[in-house]
Amino acid sequence: MGKAIKTAVIGAGSAVFSLGLVRDFSLTESLAGSTIAFMDMDEERLERVHNLARRYATEMKADLRFEKTTDRKKALEGADFVINTALVGGHEDQETERKVLEEHGYYRGLHFPYHQLKLMLEVARDMEKLCPDAWLIQSSNPLPEGCSLMTRETNIKVIGLCHGHYGYRNIAKVLGLDLNDVTFQAPGLNHCIWMTHFEYRGEDAYPLIDEWIETKAEKYWKTHVPTFMDNQMSRAAVDIYKMIGLFPIGDTPRAGGWWYHTDLETKKKWYGPVGGFDSEIGWAQYLDYLRERVNHIARVVADPSVSVTKEFPPVQTDEQQVPIIDALVNNNEGRFQVNIPNNGVIPSIPDDVVVEVPAIINNRGVQAIHVGKLPKNLMLHVIIPRISIMERALEAFLTGDKRILLSIFLHDYRTRSVEQAEAAVEALLALPFNRDIAEHFKW
Repeated sequence: MGKAIKTAVIGAGSAVFSLGLVRDFSLTESLAGSTIAFMDMDEERLERVHNLARRYATEMKADLRFEKTTDRKKALEGADFVINTALVGGHEDQETERKVLEEHGYYRGLHFPYHQLKLMLEVARDMEKLCPDAWLIQSSNPLPEGCSLMTRETNIKVIGLCHGHYGYRNIAKVLGLDLNDVTFQAPGLNHCIWMTHFEYRGEDAYPLIDEWIETKAEKYWKTHVPTFMDNQMSRAAVDIYKMIGLFPIGDTPRAGGWWYHTDLETKKKWYGPVGGFDSEIGWAQYLDYLRERVNHIARVVADPSVSVTKEFPPVQTDEQQVPIIDALVNNNEGRFQVNIPNNGVIPSIPDDVVVEVPAIINNRGVQAIHVGKLPKNLMLHVIIPRISIMERALEAFLTGDKRILLSIFLHDYRTRSVEQAEAAVEALLALPFNRDIAEHFKW
């Protein structure tokens, strides 16, 4: 017998995510009788998700209960788990910021996640009052900054989740390996994880990558037509591997160094014809992809005669939220990739920095798997600079010191003068939806 629990979903208007969550709950019999409380500020989107969830559970004959509210505190009351998937302002605000900053010489923009950090901290503090024993599963970015902030400033138990570690599957596919015989380990920081172990049928599989690079990579790059999300086996990923000594996994090749991103032609050189996920072409395709998925859901919601389970077959998703909940509640133990405070898991990284590592989760909690020391080359050139970026952002957020916000721009490779950085900061703060940020920061 399982146990029924209450899960509050903050930012539930993200219909694609919420539908996947309902699907996974419906397929997890040990969580029968559970309640999902959807919370979102957009009433129309909230109603759409609630409608779809009820229909899906009915078709699945799943014993689930659903609530909907625009009141965050009401959703949190009595919750055993809280999933925060909210993106404040959506992609629209981010695109507006990008356009303004490009006018000041910052190609593809520079994002300071003030609103995301503010929301994350508010949710965690509300949880301390309303459901202090609940687990918070943070499912929206930025995870290193947000999860480090929440675990430092509150006593809430936080797990951050991302999909990037599944990038190893793409490597296996390109190499022609049976995924069932592949094992891997990819620790680091979120969106900055590195394959320290890669084995096939018990043997080190890195030589297979090296052989592919030597004999097949050029043909692959010339003939393969990548999608906007297809960065795992790009020229950039291989170049990063050669420089660092470990293969970058998932979202990690997207960043690399600034030299992969100076302009669209450079992006195309390293990531293929689309220019990678973050190019103006790739990002536009991603937004189109999201719109089509949302429109698909809207069409299903608008037609009660349509079978929801036929449109969205009842197959377990790759999301880890529900399996983790099941492991913690019902002791259905599993191995997961999570973002948690380091606490000695990776030597040379401060304990209060949230890292991404494999972990065993059961009813005793989260037991991180100690991954050992990362190579010095990786620490010096990637990990330590990334932690510095995180710490600068958190200090700016917590203190409201405008000098620190300015320093974020001054440390960017696209900055050519103090005047350029100052003008960009002022333009960013002048945007109507950033009025609260402008009030927060003082010289």
